[in-house]
Amino acid sequence: MDFSLSEEQALLKDSVSKYINNDYDFEQRRELAATADGFSTQHWSSFAELGWLTIPFSEDVGGFGGNVEDTAVLMEEFGKGLVLEPFLATVLLAGQVIARSGTGDDRLADIMAGTHQSALAVQERQSRQNFQDVLTTATADAGGYTLNGSKVLVLNGGAAESLVVSARTSGGQFDRAGISLFLVDAGATGVTKTPIPMMDGGRAANIQLTNVAVAASALLGPVDDGWSLLEPIIQEASIAVGAEAVGVMDVLYRKTVEYSQNRQQFGVPIGSFQALQHRMVDMFMAAEQSRSMLYRAICEYQQDDSDAGATIAAMKSVIGRHGRHIGQEAIQIHGGMGMTDELDIGHYVKRGMVLNQLFGDANDSLHRFCTTAYAG
Repeated sequence: MDFSLSEEQALLKDSVSKYINNDYDFEQRRELAATADGFSTQHWSSFAELGWLTIPFSEDVGGFGGNVEDTAVLMEEFGKGLVLEPFLATVLLAGQVIARSGTGDDRLADIMAGTHQSALAVQERQSRQNFQDVLTTATADAGGYTLNGSKVLVLNGGAAESLVVSARTSGGQFDRAGISLFLVDAGATGVTKTPIPMMDGGRAANIQLTNVAVAASALLGPVDDGWSLLEPIIQEASIAVGAEAVGVMDVLYRKTVEYSQNRQQFGVPIGSFQALQHRMVDMFMAAEQSRSMLYRAICEYQQDDSDAGATIAAMKSVIGRHGRHIGQEAIQIHGGMGMTDELDIGHYVKRGMVLNQLFGDANDSLHRFCTTAYAG
């Protein structure tokens, strides 16, 4: 199988790489991470002008018509640059739910234009990455629905102007059926947001919904069958997160090798020590194995392979374990300075740790792989 990039993908990769190298330096990122929203609206507008925000959306809704492979190319470069802007939360999660629900909501055009922020609120305190575990309720009434419940660690929840909320309209707490999705104005009466700074510099928020009234038109997709709409979006987002993690690992490995060639000890570069060479070879192998699993997940998903779900879980597990190994080695070989806030190595490691937790960490993904691959 040919894993080389198409001409359009190569141009996209080059475009993102040049932007990050020229306009997204590490010191600027540290300043952005300290702001209230944790990202730059100027950069976000530039992403829109460059057309990046339209890539995952189909041409039917005014997008570029890209696939998961195109998104992976973009996200890998974002990982290399430690990009803070909420592409995952607004475009790949909430935006995709709105687009695929077929509601034709005007906010979709605003998302692609870079003038609207959104977020997907599906995780609850008890759910532990099982997004089918839903206690938030949506009760039908004459005017629409009334939502009650709470969501935790909503990516970009603080800056979001709209929220895509999962709520139970029927069934039991863990049932796949009975989950519905609603588009909620983040400033609506009864919506309370508690912003949370994350260890990697990003932002999340806990969302409390207390008797939040929404119109019947706020329903996204079919009632009681929101999971069928949400599941493929979560799978695609998992692939995107895997691609970003591969970008993080690539930078950690290369920066560690570069440091070992410049850092002198006993009058010679520490990279000349065989023990450290072996460790850096292990880092390289871990990064390449992670990339191979990413490619396999992309191929199987695009081919609609029946094993794609299990492979995506395996990819998340492998990338999570290898990412932890590479991060630990990078810090140890850099010595004490690897832990300082002034050096970017620690920030890449923290980002890798957060990416591992999204949509299930390495252990959770391994369990999901086993239960999916060997079901029955």
